[in-house]
Amino acid sequence: MPASIYTPKIRTISEWLCLWRSDADQATDLLIHNHEQLMAAWHADDAPQWIYLAPLDDIKHRIEQLKKSDSINRPLYGVPFAVKDNMDVAGMPTTAGCPEFAFTPEHDAFVVAQLLAAGAICIGKTNLDQFATGLNGTRTPFGTPHSVFNDAYVSGGSSSGSAVAVALGEVAFALGTDTAGSGRVPAGFNNLVGLKPTRGFISTGGVVPACRTLDCVSIFAHRIVDAEAVLTVAGVYDAADPYARRPLSIPYINLNQPLRLATFSSLEWFGDAVQQAAWQAYVGELATRGMALTEIDPAPFFALAPLLYNGPWVAERLTAIFDFATNQPESIHPVVREIVLSGAKFSAVDTFKAEYERAALTRQIHEALAPFDALIVPTTPTFPTIEAMRAEPIQRNSELGTYTNFVNLADLSALAIPANFRTDGLPFGVTLIAEAWADKKLADIGHVLNQETKPANENATVQPHEIALAVVGAHLTGMPLNHQLTSRHGRLLKTTTTAATYRLYALANTTPPKPGLVFDSSGAAIAVEVWAIPRTLLADFLQDISAPLGLGTLTLADGSSVTGFICEPRARDGARDITELGGWRAYIASRQMPPLAPQPKGITHA
Repeated sequence: MPASIYTPKIRTISEWLCLWRSDADQATDLLIHNHEQLMAAWHADDAPQWIYLAPLDDIKHRIEQLKKSDSINRPLYGVPFAVKDNMDVAGMPTTAGCPEFAFTPEHDAFVVAQLLAAGAICIGKTNLDQFATGLNGTRTPFGTPHSVFNDAYVSGGSSSGSAVAVALGEVAFALGTDTAGSGRVPAGFNNLVGLKPTRGFISTGGVVPACRTLDCVSIFAHRIVDAEAVLTVAGVYDAADPYARRPLSIPYINLNQPLRLATFSSLEWFGDAVQQAAWQAYVGELATRGMALTEIDPAPFFALAPLLYNGPWVAERLTAIFDFATNQPESIHPVVREIVLSGAKFSAVDTFKAEYERAALTRQIHEALAPFDALIVPTTPTFPTIEAMRAEPIQRNSELGTYTNFVNLADLSALAIPANFRTDGLPFGVTLIAEAWADKKLADIGHVLNQETKPANENATVQPHEIALAVVGAHLTGMPLNHQLTSRHGRLLKTTTTAATYRLYALANTTPPKPGLVFDSSGAAIAVEVWAIPRTLLADFLQDISAPLGLGTLTLADGSSVTGFICEPRARDGARDITELGGWRAYIASRQMPPLAPQPKGITHA
């Protein structure tokens, strides 16, 4: 493959959903054709990103199951995805990158079960650095995946196969895992989004552990909105997983205000001048857009990172496969074996000392990040070739974790996003980092930084992680309460009207002034705006809605139904019927004119 930018044919989640809903037969043919092509490449040993592919008959059976069900509106209906081969898919072997370790589970990992229930189709299991120990993708007996932009360069690891499968368009999204950066480094090397959620947000039930106290299930996608859609489905609390956590209120920010972004005052590049130049170009681009980065001291971050591989958390890796490593050490990849078996040297005293150090450094890190919306750093300081990695496997791998290793130890959330391209045509990525449960906040910052482009018709399309909401009064664009939508990452879909079956009232004694929309078969069409708001923030939005207003179902002019503001019947007391004006904006504009004549109380029901 040449060093020039590789442009695969891709299918995003929204593209797959649109295809299934518009032409299910075409979607079926495309999915089957893609799988036949992929199967042929795999059997020819030309697809090292895969360890196992589902038989074609299984894919066809899954499609028929979906078609016979009433699941067309499921958020991931018919969307193909891949699973890193250290998590279970019922009936598919789990190898963790080691053939001698393999077993075939009877049950799906918890997260896989959520995705299947949402309508997604699992294509197969992907390659990885053995036992998820590595950040480069070369520590596997199943063939070496490489960056899709140049086959001389590493793919990143340990979730190498998942990233490559997405980058090639073989699946719309893929699951990885992330303990030291395995869900971020491969994203950076393949021009992808890599979402590493807050620890415990996605269950690790059914995942072969690396460091069980730190492991996260991660998501690879081409676009941030796709990763968000998967997280909405996957982030279900698993009471059976002792390391699962119930989500806290997800912070949100006012994107109408300047972002407060931090970066490190000194960055290490290990001699990779091309990587450094890509960062400097990116920072320069942000500056031209009015985004200044505030430099902070990286010392506590860099002091924490080495504990992951030079401290007793290596013993946790040994614990995860202790019996296998004890009985069959020769079956383990030599570099992985050297790392994992070194965990035996740490004592209980070493462990507690390291934990005390981790806690102290984590406190410093949280205090350093508190004034900012996010920290932004290069995803990696270098982009090594496969040859260079094999020549110095420990040192080169360690370099790749410079800006990733501290994240899970410090209980932070992270999002790797594409930034630009290096002068040699390879992709360069950056990572956004913030406190736990800031996953949605990071996604929104990523949208701003990336200026993520969308298909021309997608601005009017509700994404799987969103709900459409019709507003009629003080929440309209430019009105006093519109910030309650924008601060929760709402986006305007369209301006339209209701069906001609509503009446609009100016409510009495409301601050700011608010209207009440009620159903009336003898009513008229009323101007509304339809917004998309993230489902995860809808409950938070409801807290700002006070009686007599509430949310119900409205009928729009085109006959479709949408969630929207309605009003209780008691609101008619003192209200003024302004239906004849056709909308709230017209009423506001008329307030400088002579007052309207009193109107009869005509509210029928809400």
